[in-house]
Amino acid sequence: MLLKNKGSKLLHSILVLSTYCFLYLPIIVLLVFSFNSERFPSPWTSFSWKWYEELFCSPYLWHSFMNSLYVAIFSTLISLLLGIFLIFHVTQGGKIKNYLFLYYGNLVIPETVLAVALLGFFTLISIPLGLVTLILAHTILGLGFVIPIIYARYLELDKRMTEASLVLGATPKQTFFKVTLPLLRPSLIATGLLIFIISFDDFILSYFCAGSSSQTLSLYILSMLRTGVSPVVNALSAVLLLLSILLALVFFSLKTKVRLF
Repeated sequence: MLLKNKGSKLLHSILVLSTYCFLYLPIIVLLVFSFNSERFPSPWTSFSWKWYEELFCSPYLWHSFMNSLYVAIFSTLISLLLGIFLIFHVTQGGKIKNYLFLYYGNLVIPETVLAVALLGFFTLISIPLGLVTLILAHTILGLGFVIPIIYARYLELDKRMTEASLVLGATPKQTFFKVTLPLLRPSLIATGLLIFIISFDDFILSYFCAGSSSQTLSLYILSMLRTGVSPVVNALSAVLLLLSILLALVFFSLKTKVRLF
């Protein structure tokens, strides 16, 4: 029986290790070859910072990066703000339960269909394609995550907290801003990070709704790959990975109330 338990634990450990290797080994290879002096996918020759120097000396790349950053920030803020307004409407006696399924549409519908539909809509009402249409498109995509997640968290809140606030003399508006909204803060932060990452990495909506006047980072990388795999992409991926790790550390420091910086 003891040998059987040891064998089961060993098999479990091998399975977990294999899963982690499958997930992270390509990323490790990418990081290592971002310091290779030769172009990718050449074999390793020597250590070099050459591709990082090219990365930080590319104005077009950083312009695309800032476009993606602006779109992700504004679409995240607008999505969260609309989600807060909706919960406020619910706390003031509004009913959205029968219409909640409408917010799942952009999650069920393929993103290509949503992108083509938005492109046709923007063309119909004569809105020129650019950063504004990108922000609107990513906001619509983000609402499909914000509304269900925040509303589900709102339903899980202890109603005795809001009832006690009202009994003690607070108005419904004061109760929302002093009690309900602080209780929703962890869900708002987690959902905001999720929307930010989805918006920053999104390609399909950007491809259809950016137009010729604006270029996001994903579109710029596509234009680079059309002429061959540039090692600068490896360096850029390493920088983005570092930024993602920092965001994850910030999130967990807020969640666990432990300062990591």
